[in-house]
Amino acid sequence: MHLLRASAAATSSSSWFLYTVVSRHFSSASKISQLPSLSKIRNRRREVIQDAQQALTDYLHNTRYLPYTFAEHIGKNSTFSLVNIIAKVYSSRATFLGSFQRFLRYHPINEFEFFYESIGIHYKEVNGFLPANKFFLSEDLRTLNAAYALSGFGFPWNRLGELYKEEKSIFGMDSTELSRKLRGLKDYGFKTELIIAICLVFPRVLSAECQLGWKYAMFLDDLKRVLIDFDLMSYVECNLDAWYDICRKIRVFYDLDCEKGKMGELMGINKSIFMEYSEEDLIRKVDFFCRLCVGKEEVALFLLERPEILGFDLENRVISVLGFLKHCGMKTEELKSIAQKYPHVVGRHKMVNLPHVMRALDLEEWFFNKMKNGNHLLLGSYDGCKFDEDLDGDFKARLDKIESSRNRNHYLTKLNFLHGVGFGENKFIIKVLDRVNGNGGELQERFDCLLRNGIEFSKLSKMLSLSPKILNQKAEILEQKLNFLCQDVGSSLQLLDEFPAFLCYDLEKRIKPRYYFHMWLLEKGFCAKNYSLASIIATSEKNFVHRISVIHPSAPKQWAEFFKQK
Repeated sequence: MHLLRASAAATSSSSWFLYTVVSRHFSSASKISQLPSLSKIRNRRREVIQDAQQALTDYLHNTRYLPYTFAEHIGKNSTFSLVNIIAKVYSSRATFLGSFQRFLRYHPINEFEFFYESIGIHYKEVNGFLPANKFFLSEDLRTLNAAYALSGFGFPWNRLGELYKEEKSIFGMDSTELSRKLRGLKDYGFKTELIIAICLVFPRVLSAECQLGWKYAMFLDDLKRVLIDFDLMSYVECNLDAWYDICRKIRVFYDLDCEKGKMGELMGINKSIFMEYSEEDLIRKVDFFCRLCVGKEEVALFLLERPEILGFDLENRVISVLGFLKHCGMKTEELKSIAQKYPHVVGRHKMVNLPHVMRALDLEEWFFNKMKNGNHLLLGSYDGCKFDEDLDGDFKARLDKIESSRNRNHYLTKLNFLHGVGFGENKFIIKVLDRVNGNGGELQERFDCLLRNGIEFSKLSKMLSLSPKILNQKAEILEQKLNFLCQDVGSSLQLLDEFPAFLCYDLEKRIKPRYYFHMWLLEKGFCAKNYSLASIIATSEKNFVHRISVIHPSAPKQWAEFFKQK
């Protein structure tokens, strides 16, 4: 208990002033309007909760010996946990306070529930963090003292949960060591508000293992370079909100596996990125180019070197596939070849689908290299479709029917999926739309399953245009068929280029029995010709039986017995 009081005494008045300022920016206390309904309280809910908060604060301070300031933080920021007790003890406004105090006195609460909620962990997630067989905060002084040290430095109490969830080891550190690490960050020239922002966004800088395999010093050198050496501080309002926002944007690039120690210069030269664009803008542009399936670090370097792209509309503009490729310098003969090879892709698209259009055309590398080599302004200068360019009347008519249909949302999710895998506004998308079953999410899951198992995007998109029904089955069934094809048959996935319908046939009732019977005929020497898998499986039952009867008169009888056993 003396240790708890000593921790509070060590907190300076200047730190508490900083805490008061920054907590206004980061208040995450549960709003009264978001609380579960308490029918007994009705219109007096606010007053009752305030009484309960004060009673809990007094209990933690007077009975559990927590320093008053921290007891107050817990009491005021754990409203949902408090409501659970209020619901148990409330009978009337006049008797509530006494009843609540008696409950705390004779029914010790799990203090960790209130602590975790108070530091900003959502009350629905709290149970996942509760320690086993511990109920009192005094049983885990390291966690509590770490929270004291962080709060004393200036961290908003109700934001400590961000650190806890992402880097729990911080709360297992000795508070003296933690304070030393925080002071060490000042040696880089960072001010207190900036240090707090850095730690909230990059909690690992405080972890006990941060220097092991993480290039800790190189990372901090990067931050110093961009934030201080390039004088970003002169352009940013120096408060915690502003620094937190800047650090979040910087993290976007490190999340793309950028090498620590080599980014500060590039970020500093292009510091306007972090002032002129929002985190959402950055993430949208990152997502756009990452969908080309190129290296994440390449995308990060590309955006840092070509920051003007962040101002382009890469979502809502309408493009003509052939028109855009021509705009990018593709020659007439190449355009004709693409139109013949990938007719399901040509037509109109929204710009947001361009990465998957390029993948469906097997042009993603060509496109990204063109952008990297100084042609990125083509993305901004393309003026979109002319009114009637590539306008498909059949598609427009079908879309009008969908818009007036009772199943409008269902069809639109399927349509959005097909656009997202490269299909343009043309007759092919109409054909596939009518033949695939499932909503957009289910179709995407099945498509992604085939991608994970090694089928190339462009080939899979084309396969779907030829045999739409391949997606009318669960992902695990598709995986079983691919495993059989590659492992049992010993074939490669290239067979699907010519025979995509393989994935449409029943594995147990069609594919396996016919394949194994054909292999039996070969082993017995009855059949001299090794038929293709397509010929074995796609042939009708009547023609299949006729063929094997020609191979050997008794084969149909053997087939009947074989199929029956299977």
